[in-house]
Amino acid sequence: MIDSLLHGTNLAQVIQLAVAPVFLLAGVGAVLNVLANRIGRIIDRARPMEERLATVDADTARELHERLKILSRRATLINRAIALNVLCGLLVSLVVAALFITSSLNIDLAAPIAVAFVFALLSLAASLLMFLREVFLATSSLSFGGIRKSVMDTKKAVANK
Repeated sequence: MIDSLLHGTNLAQVIQLAVAPVFLLAGVGAVLNVLANRIGRIIDRARPMEERLATVDADTARELHERLKILSRRATLINRAIALNVLCGLLVSLVVAALFITSSLNIDLAAPIAVAFVFALLSLAASLLMFLREVFLATSSLSFGGIRKSVMDTKKAVANK
């Protein structure tokens, strides 16, 4: 009876320890949702440009290719951010599973749990940096109604010199 009570207390402690990583998983899921929406918008912007390429003159085609290059770079950054975010989610899931395995089988997995958790956090940080780079790229390619020079205008000015 006492052994059963101690095991139940130990399990309750493991569940308490697992709560923080589970909250991190919820945050990772929210970030994944934002990234998925972002990649969807990039794809939705690229498709009409690709369809127009066959019917436009050379100057417009060149401009569309420049815009598509920017969208391609943005998509690459978001894809990397998604991959790093998914890696973070997988590592956090492994941490939670390892906590329960440690408790259930009395195996000391403290070092692998710590390493997995640190890698999960590093993966999340790298994912957020990729996202930030994509946001910077997206905003730098905007002209805001001609108030700010776009990347394409800058490239054209450099090419004309």
